[in-house]
Amino acid sequence: MVLALYNAYHPEYPQRNFQKIKTVSQNPGIAFFDFDGTITTKDTLFEIARFQVGNNSFYKGIIKLLPTLVATKMKWIPAVQGKEQFLQQFFKGMPLLHFNLSCQEFTKNVLPNFIRAKAISAITRHLSEGDRVIVVTASAENWVRPWCDSLGIECIGTRLQSENGKLTGLIEGINCNGQEKVNRIQQYVNLSDYSAIHAYGDTAGDHPMLQLAGNAVFKPFRD
Repeated sequence: MVLALYNAYHPEYPQRNFQKIKTVSQNPGIAFFDFDGTITTKDTLFEIARFQVGNNSFYKGIIKLLPTLVATKMKWIPAVQGKEQFLQQFFKGMPLLHFNLSCQEFTKNVLPNFIRAKAISAITRHLSEGDRVIVVTASAENWVRPWCDSLGIECIGTRLQSENGKLTGLIEGINCNGQEKVNRIQQYVNLSDYSAIHAYGDTAGDHPMLQLAGNAVFKPFRD
């Protein structure tokens, strides 16, 4: 940040120039935040599924998915395969418009309960310093972007496939995790435009993104 002088208009003395001092950003930085586990205290995929279908259907679905969840945890199947089976169980055939409206309601009424206060403080600090702030997440943009919009920050996330206005339960393109986070960042911004790069994450899937940053923090914002 630097100080700059500028001429200011005063309504009572329109013929006179007044000089004021303001802070301006010089070569601003950029900050990348993972979402689940970094900004939030819970995995929002599970929470959005519970919100969308209700507790009874959610727990019945989880029981059906137990073999998949175990296989994913043990790395017997690729993580994206397990994720798509989860998406198909809870969201396949759901009208996209209904899903998105429910995501907005979830973002407004439920998601705030899972947000780390220290993460909000860090985001606010970066914004006050003139940094560009982008959440880069494996969660779907459908429920993360509305939250980002409410803070005036940007979102890069996984995209869900839809056909004829309904969710298929599949991912559109590549799951935004691991190296794909870096690929999406490099498609979206020119990192050479920024004087400092900050990154925050909490899992192995964030390591490639953290390696982009001069200031990388692993598992931040814990109480």
